[in-house]
Amino acid sequence: MPLLFFGVLLLVFGTLSPRFLALQNLQAILVQSGWLIVVALGMNLVLLIAGVDLSVGSAMYLGAVAVGMGLSAEPVWVSLLASVMVGALFGAINGMIIVTLNVPAFIVTLATTFIGRGLGIFISSTKIVYASRPVAEMGRADLSGIPVPIWLTTTAVCASWILLRHTPFGPYVRTIGADREGARRAGVPVALIACSGYLLCGAFAGLGGFISLSQTSAASAAFGQNAEFLAIAAAVLGGTSLFGGRGSWWAPVSGGILITTIQNGLVMIDANPYAYPVVTGFVIFLAALLDSVRSWPVLRYRPRAG
Repeated sequence: MPLLFFGVLLLVFGTLSPRFLALQNLQAILVQSGWLIVVALGMNLVLLIAGVDLSVGSAMYLGAVAVGMGLSAEPVWVSLLASVMVGALFGAINGMIIVTLNVPAFIVTLATTFIGRGLGIFISSTKIVYASRPVAEMGRADLSGIPVPIWLTTTAVCASWILLRHTPFGPYVRTIGADREGARRAGVPVALIACSGYLLCGAFAGLGGFISLSQTSAASAAFGQNAEFLAIAAAVLGGTSLFGGRGSWWAPVSGGILITTIQNGLVMIDANPYAYPVVTGFVIFLAALLDSVRSWPVLRYRPRAG
């Protein structure tokens, strides 16, 4: 489905705007989709355990505030590491509250969304936070002819691939998402894996925020806003289920490219800017609808706890 959808997009936008299929524009789509793919990689992990994280946008903003205000004189690698660590800490707090207090992930992460963004606004005094010159230059730099953001995105994708395909973490999260109680009876460390999933989701959000900051060079109070919904849509469009237990490392990549392709295509055909959120909302609805349809047989026969 993602490949078919992508082919249709190329055909439609390529017909309406010949510039859309230019090699330079296709490369721009890959660069622009980098931050979304990375954030969706983290969201993919919590979706696999039948969870959700609505606070990734706030984690992105907090990481950007930390990099822009406290580390402007530090090397790029220090800023990158700090942004990832801020996101990981934010995700770990989410995971600990969800696991230890047994509060629904939707409620916890919805609350931490407002807390995190409010904290970032308080620290920055509502002012725009600017990236340091080295960070901004990195967002436009090339390495061996390939933009640095693509290198960072590729590294994150490889990390997700190794995690889900070549470590016990992958089978564990799918087992928990499919049948949490059954996984617990089988000896899977459910609490540890679930908490680790949220920690990693925050870490990927921090990295995605760093990539986005390096490209835009500035972060306002709206930085990262609605990123959670785009990340969920990207993962689900790529094939990950909202109901947990089914998905792959590749899903966020294909879904992120699809969403960015739509946004880029709308710009190329000079669509009305007010139509952008409408189209994005339709894409999110379509992703949820397709997931519900293909998950119905699984949910019908899935064993229930008790």
